[in-house]
Amino acid sequence: MPSTFTSFNDVRPEVASFESYEPGLSIAEIAERYGLDRVVKLASNENPLGVSPKVREVLRAHAVDAFRYPQAGNPRLVRALAAYYGVDGKRIFVGNGSDEVIDLLFRVRAVPGVHNAVAFRPCFGLYPTQAKMAGVEFRQAPLNEDLTFDFRRLRDCIDEDTTLVLITSPDNPSGRAAPLEELEALADSLPPACLLVVDEAYVEFAGEGSSLLPRLDRHPNVALMRTFSKVYGLAGLRIGYAILPPAIADYMWRVRLPFSLNILAEEAALAALQDGEFREETIALVRRGRETISSALREMGCEVIPSSSNFMMFRPPAGGPGAAELHAALLRRGVIIRALRSYGLPGWLRVNAGTDEENALFLRFTREILEGKA
Repeated sequence: MPSTFTSFNDVRPEVASFESYEPGLSIAEIAERYGLDRVVKLASNENPLGVSPKVREVLRAHAVDAFRYPQAGNPRLVRALAAYYGVDGKRIFVGNGSDEVIDLLFRVRAVPGVHNAVAFRPCFGLYPTQAKMAGVEFRQAPLNEDLTFDFRRLRDCIDEDTTLVLITSPDNPSGRAAPLEELEALADSLPPACLLVVDEAYVEFAGEGSSLLPRLDRHPNVALMRTFSKVYGLAGLRIGYAILPPAIADYMWRVRLPFSLNILAEEAALAALQDGEFREETIALVRRGRETISSALREMGCEVIPSSSNFMMFRPPAGGPGAAELHAALLRRGVIIRALRSYGLPGWLRVNAGTDEENALFLRFTREILEGKA
């Protein structure tokens, strides 16, 4: 029979209209664009301390093993995470960043053209893109005007065909943490086949009592996602994980690509879990920077959303340079923060806490720009 192939441009309808995730600007591109010798990046919520010295030692020691395939299923990391959190290892799933976890949740849980998924608006950009790639209807409920969580509106989007509800807490880009009682009430109200996924990528910065982890046994329909990218400083190695109902974790492992987490990433993650000193140093630095930046921005007349994360969302005062102008002026001086146009918030900006020196530089330049000294 003759081939029905017509063109290399023939792709799935979801792909033809796909809009990719918009990442933050890189240090290299800003340095090249403006001819700068030094660029400070406070846009991607990365760890201001970089990589733990203990992790660096482990990476050097295991670089010689880079020719080896990792053990399928990453059993050592699964056991370590289960012990660290005090949960059954059958609930742990490990992926190539939280991105892979999110992608597989849609592929495993949702039937294209049948099921839908629900989240707030704005939300992490990968939720809608991976829903679209999976052919799944993606519904969103707006946050309140002050970016607090409107769970009544969220519930209005949920029906018997909703298979996933995704909540980020602390949220991105606002930094607000969802009240645990509200999350529990939401879990209790969901249809029987619906999974509540709470993305806790930033939960370590929020303090004790901000995670649903101690309450998971009460809610068999709740999953938690976490990452080594933030508090552990391993964003470049792409290590994400989830604590799931055991049956879902089993299916996720069945369909995950066999070696998606590389051997050096696994060794780094194991070392990071054991380096409590680095973790606590990171949290202390971030909280100090969060308070310093928030207070200083408010003194400049900016509106700052109260944050439980390692970043702050703020709006410049009226009557001066707007968000786009401030963002562009900071780039010219070699400071990258995040414009929030892609979140549907063109008047707002997001900045993560850096080192004390980086925070001071950002604040000095911001003050000068707002005062017309740029």
